[in-house]
Amino acid sequence: MQYVVIIFLWVSIALYIVLGGADFGAGIVELFTNSKEQKLTKKIMYESIAPVWEANHMWLIIAIVILFVGFPNIYATLSIYLHIPLALMLVGIIARGTAFTFRHYDAVKDNWQKVYTEIFYFSSLLTPFFLGIIAATSISGSINPDAKTFVNLYIFSWLNWFGVSVGLFTVAICSYLASIFSLREVDLEEDIILMLRKSRQFMGFVFVSGVLVFIAANASNINLLQDIISSWISLSALILASLLLITIFICLKKRYFLPIRFFAGFQIVLVLVAASYQLYPNIFLLANGKHLSLLDNIAPQKTVSFLAWALMIGSVFILPFLFYLMFSFSRKKDHDDI
Repeated sequence: MQYVVIIFLWVSIALYIVLGGADFGAGIVELFTNSKEQKLTKKIMYESIAPVWEANHMWLIIAIVILFVGFPNIYATLSIYLHIPLALMLVGIIARGTAFTFRHYDAVKDNWQKVYTEIFYFSSLLTPFFLGIIAATSISGSINPDAKTFVNLYIFSWLNWFGVSVGLFTVAICSYLASIFSLREVDLEEDIILMLRKSRQFMGFVFVSGVLVFIAANASNINLLQDIISSWISLSALILASLLLITIFICLKKRYFLPIRFFAGFQIVLVLVAASYQLYPNIFLLANGKHLSLLDNIAPQKTVSFLAWALMIGSVFILPFLFYLMFSFSRKKDHDDI
């Protein structure tokens, strides 16, 4: 049952980055749009994320519950050493959701709409940035439990070049996914041209920020590239993810919008495989050479068994309704277009 729990943990994190990341990316795409095209971009992004924008946080909740119940020691370590970026990330999630709701459904249209929009933009940017920092810190071995000062232990452990580079890479992934996913929501030629241009721009952002991650890792004495090369699965995943850039670029050129969502989502999953497989079963590395393993820090067998059954049974009830939600909104959009 322990492997069932681990699989659910990995899948929930992957789905949150792909689906939730696309939602965060909507605000980033809007933020980096010139004033002439911002109104049109806002409309397109709203239509793209409206169906399941709030439901995507379900994957984050599942991951947190799995860590809390199934891996309490890892959950405690994460919460203690990374409480600052975690708090900032959660504040961003709350601020973004609140701002998104008020700027669209506030009955009074006044100057507060601008405030809601700015909050939506910058919380959409900062939330995935800190998510990337948390992920980078957990695998970089930059946390030194023996540090004597608060600044060294709780700030500079995550505020470093490698953490910032992975944060930027996560922001790039989110904006890239949002622009790619939105292509299925547009019909007018003007809208298509705009989002095709955005998709290519953010594709370039992903490539540049991805290279920056390896540069920052090398400068920080983190053997990221060496670890990936040493594992044929991680290396194969990274090569395939890179080759998919060419496939997606061709799909953009030929306007094959149906498979492009799958290719982009699968591409991000491959990146996660490349980054995580070579570390498994370790999930948290420390500067003193110690590490936290998923297998060594798992809860008692009875707890894990109950958790695994709860996840499997829950998925039977949750997933069909989630797919039905997406299907219903898709039909609503088609009906509105008639």
